[in-house]
Amino acid sequence: MRGPVDYLLLFFKGAAMGAADVVPGVSGGTIAFISGIYQRLLNAIRAVNLANLKRLLCGDIKGFWQVIDGTFLAVLFTGILLSILSLAKLVSYGMQEHPILLWSFFFGLIVASIIWMLGNLDRWRWQEGLAIIVGTAAAAGLFWMPGAAASESLLMIFAAGAVAICAMILPGISGSFILVLIGLYPVLIEAISELQVVVLMVFAGGCLVGLMSFSRLLGWLLEHYRSTTLGLLTGFLVGSLAIVWPWKEKLIVMFTASGKEVVLEQRNLLPGEYWQLFGDDPQTWPAILLALLGVALVLGLERLGGRHKGRV
Repeated sequence: MRGPVDYLLLFFKGAAMGAADVVPGVSGGTIAFISGIYQRLLNAIRAVNLANLKRLLCGDIKGFWQVIDGTFLAVLFTGILLSILSLAKLVSYGMQEHPILLWSFFFGLIVASIIWMLGNLDRWRWQEGLAIIVGTAAAAGLFWMPGAAASESLLMIFAAGAVAICAMILPGISGSFILVLIGLYPVLIEAISELQVVVLMVFAGGCLVGLMSFSRLLGWLLEHYRSTTLGLLTGFLVGSLAIVWPWKEKLIVMFTASGKEVVLEQRNLLPGEYWQLFGDDPQTWPAILLALLGVALVLGLERLGGRHKGRV
């Protein structure tokens, strides 16, 4: 990096990644990818290995900091953390008071991410087509079992952190979306907004384990099977549209020991069906406008990222 402007730009890229990781629509990895820092981020994470940790244990702090691109990581993760902390309360409020509008916005984010991912496939072969179909089927299948893993035990939260952080560094899959799938998204949003230290530390520990292990596998997959891997991720996004559809009817609901609602079975409704069934305003036009805003936001970030690609 060359100066304060580059550090500031990197900080805002981190803030954008943090915002993306809070909402289950677009991943921080996608933001890193389109803003030109993805490979550098992956290389920095992969540099935190046993060989380089020996430098730190031997007192070579400067050498360790340089080999892991420490300044880059520090500025980037400062932006990510501040963004997550500031947005968690807003998302928590939206989920409770305006769920249709919030999920409509998420829906638009995912649609735009699909468009972007399809445009970045290197080639179209039967492998990519099959990968998209498999990914779509896998994500859509989870729609019928959203509460299957909704345990709030610390072990489950640790495992969720390990899986979610892997998604957070993937270009196309949101870590928050993974938390939605396993029923822990409201739990973590509440933990962040209320600063539940134990829950956050356990989740962070899972994130650290997942990040250190999965980044190497991801780097290998993208190096050797990039197009097919991106096809699979695109399929996940396509299938997830059924999960984030704003208008739903809860068919089977249970409550955890802490009183949190877990939806075991649900079905999607059209806005008209929603009004007939519940008598509530489906907020159709505001929902459509927010979905379009989500699309414009992601595609706008892509354009902005393209302009600055390679600066940091």
